[in-house]
Amino acid sequence: MADTTLRLDQFLCFARFAKTRSLAQALIGEGHIRLDGRTIHKSSAQVKVGSVLGLPVGGAVRVVRVNAIPLRRGPVPEAQSCYTDLV
Repeated sequence: MADTTLRLDQFLCFARFAKTRSLAQALIGEGHIRLDGRTIHKSSAQVKVGSVLGLPVGGAVRVVRVNAIPLRRGPVPEAQSCYTDLV
């Protein structure tokens, strides 16, 4: 995990919050994602370790803290190790 930041759309895909980058970009473009308390409209926003994300999941809001920057879209346990649920 050498990289210190990752594009928001890639993070959402790699961490399995979105099935594809296109779906992640659509969520971001519609203003459904918050990064460190700010509504984000650009997929190129950078996520780093310690960032807090707010996102809609199944009709509820999920808030997570980024623990690590994933290198790929791996299996679920690998993806889940990259963040901690706050709410």
